[in-house]
Amino acid sequence: MVKFIVLWNTPEDPVAFERHYRDVHIPLVKQMPGLRRYTIGRHVTALRGGEPYYWIAELEWDTMDALQKARQSPQGQATAQDAASLVRSTGTSFRSMAYEVEEV
Repeated sequence: MVKFIVLWNTPEDPVAFERHYRDVHIPLVKQMPGLRRYTIGRHVTALRGGEPYYWIAELEWDTMDALQKARQSPQGQATAQDAASLVRSTGTSFRSMAYEVEEV
């Protein structure tokens, strides 16, 4: 399994961020091909200092190749464009990364 994680910083306009994220962004992401699971985390607590992220999104695909195909798809491109729009319109930023999961 492969996870794609997005760590959102606190937006300048949290109400607009959450409204757009739920009404626009989530429906776009759910159209990405091969997506197995999509969860969001709120009320993040930093356990060892530092500022916690505002919102965490975790997405899962079967393989890294499946994730790459999803990101390159028209749905993936629309999702990326919407994320950029969300950054501009709500004054936030994010970090993202993908990784393979190994059960131990």
